[in-house]
Amino acid sequence: MPGRTQPVPAPDSAVAASWHGVRYTPAVPGSFLPTESTFQAQELILNLTSFFLGTGATSATPRLAPLDSFSASAPQVPAANDDPHSYAFGPVWLPEGRIGFRLWAPDAARRGESVRLEIAGMGPVRMTACENGWYRAAVPCADGTRYWFRLDDGTTFPDPASRWQPNDVHGPSVACQPKARTYPWKCPDWRGRPWHEAVICELHVGLCRGFAGAMAQLQRLSALGFTAVELMPLAEFPGTRNWGYDGVLPFAPESGYGTPDDLRALVDHAHSLGMMVLLDVVYNHFGPEGNYLHHYASAFFRQDRQTPWGPALDFRRSEVRRFFAENARYWLEEFRFDGLRLDAVHAIDDEGWLTTLPSDLRALPGLQGRHVHLVLENDHNDASLLSAGFDAQWNDDAHHALHVLLTGEQDGYYRDYGATPDRPANTSQNAGHNTPLRHLARVLREGFAYQGEVSPYRSEGDPAHAPVRRGKPSGHLPPTAFVSFLQNHDQIGNRAFGDRLTTLADPGALRVAVALQLLCPQVPLVFMGEECGAQTPFYYFTSHPPELAEAVRQGRRQEFAGMAAFRDESQAQEIPDPNDPATFEASRPPMEVENDWTRYYRRLLAIRREWLMDRLPRARISGVDVLGQAALRARWRLGDGTCLSIWVNLGEDVAACQPPAPGYTVLHETASGQADAVAGGSLPAMSCIAILSGHGEHVHGAGSGTR
Repeated sequence: MPGRTQPVPAPDSAVAASWHGVRYTPAVPGSFLPTESTFQAQELILNLTSFFLGTGATSATPRLAPLDSFSASAPQVPAANDDPHSYAFGPVWLPEGRIGFRLWAPDAARRGESVRLEIAGMGPVRMTACENGWYRAAVPCADGTRYWFRLDDGTTFPDPASRWQPNDVHGPSVACQPKARTYPWKCPDWRGRPWHEAVICELHVGLCRGFAGAMAQLQRLSALGFTAVELMPLAEFPGTRNWGYDGVLPFAPESGYGTPDDLRALVDHAHSLGMMVLLDVVYNHFGPEGNYLHHYASAFFRQDRQTPWGPALDFRRSEVRRFFAENARYWLEEFRFDGLRLDAVHAIDDEGWLTTLPSDLRALPGLQGRHVHLVLENDHNDASLLSAGFDAQWNDDAHHALHVLLTGEQDGYYRDYGATPDRPANTSQNAGHNTPLRHLARVLREGFAYQGEVSPYRSEGDPAHAPVRRGKPSGHLPPTAFVSFLQNHDQIGNRAFGDRLTTLADPGALRVAVALQLLCPQVPLVFMGEECGAQTPFYYFTSHPPELAEAVRQGRRQEFAGMAAFRDESQAQEIPDPNDPATFEASRPPMEVENDWTRYYRRLLAIRREWLMDRLPRARISGVDVLGQAALRARWRLGDGTCLSIWVNLGEDVAACQPPAPGYTVLHETASGQADAVAGGSLPAMSCIAILSGHGEHVHGAGSGTR
């Protein structure tokens, strides 16, 4: 959720903005937006025409007279509400070799201003003002045409629904003909995989060296046992280095990673390996650099609601709802993504949009018959959304409880998962009550650890100092409604030095936690490099222009200033500069390796695939027993009636346990002989043992055989 930059305030705003905790007041409101034309029109026309025409060639499209808006007999551009199944935003292909361009600019309409469409190699076109703030124009031009819009005050900007931005966020847009049906897919009949088969590896495409580099990783990940990859956001962002959450053009795949067809090739190759591809999308804010909406469509934003990144998006407006619904559809249809992960939906005042999005998407003709998976990040733990068509939610509670157990850290939001001051974790009376183990037990039993309880951490930050309750009951949901992770981009990168668990936790305890994550029925997610035990940090990185970069740099340091370790200025200076290219390069983990960790992941994921995956539909929890300070047993009744039992001991002491009944198969033990110890009533220190019972005599053991 964090890891993004605060948006630029509206041009008429005198309110100071904030980047990562540092407040500043622009000397000129909106000063991080270009005050002059982003490019010199005449020179750009010449330069850009040469981009898609060979040397000495001339444009095949007719030269237009300035401000030509075409005759009444010209093909009409569809209005935004003509067809609910057509796109209202972005270029539309018309008969007779024309392209229709649309722009929602209600501010310009309210001021009675004109909007000009400018196309490389052609004269400007005055767009027709239509109802509800829409402007339209139909122009004879071809696939690959570069274009931009101009306001009366001279402000030029790309299409907010641009399909490609090869010259970054301030450059012209490129009209790209839809290719969902015409691209030469290798797997045209791919329909996806059911959600219970998901084993996800989260990737940052830039650290993989672009779309081609990410595609090169797929064979390795498939061989390890991953059935899906999730790509961090791809919407065009400023520069070439960014987590992706500063995107400002949500329909345009990041040009620094490759072309739109390169992205299609990546998705298609994954499908040829039997892998799903999910995409992280951001519908709660726009980034600060290259966000021109405040100039002509400030109605995108609310002035009465704020998010950590500025004014909330106004989902009360039909145009805003449609813009983001079309964006979700676009990724799923045009690039054949198998699903989306919606970032930080707790920051969306959605006015009912979220609850209808799943059914609206799945009802689209182009998506029917496909597995379309929708996943949430939601700090509110609103379980009702998981009954409204969303498949799952990233379960921060699972991560936080396990992180506290593995590291002992209790700063920040980890306080909500630690021992209470009146009953410290090292007392017997606290075992299973107010400890991270209690939270882990509830996570395994019911999904969320917080289901309406008061969050001490959030209550401290409440302006009124009122108790803040978090979450709703989730025990009725299946285990596969929760995505479980030990690390992800946020939980690593939002640490000052991007520390991975391999540098923070005992290696033996970490192996135990990995086994629990990969073998329990919740859907596992692994962050790139985790599968090979990488110790490489994952930093927060950007490539902003100088003024914004300095604000982010100082804000990042002030963000950690309240922590004891960084109160000394010299220590704060050690925090890596997000805008330094070296910070980005240092974040790239080794991926082409084979070691004990890769063998461990491969073995565990083979067990999941061969013994558990097909049994996960209709799986339900049977119970969780707390056995000690850091030990528990969890039991699930799987869909075919078999029982999966997992014993976990993350502590250094042996815990007493009830032996399993005879007639079971040992699926996994972290060390030889541990399953025998459990059979004798003792759960060894630093151990994870998984067994399957009730499956019949025809099944042979995966680990130590049938007992």
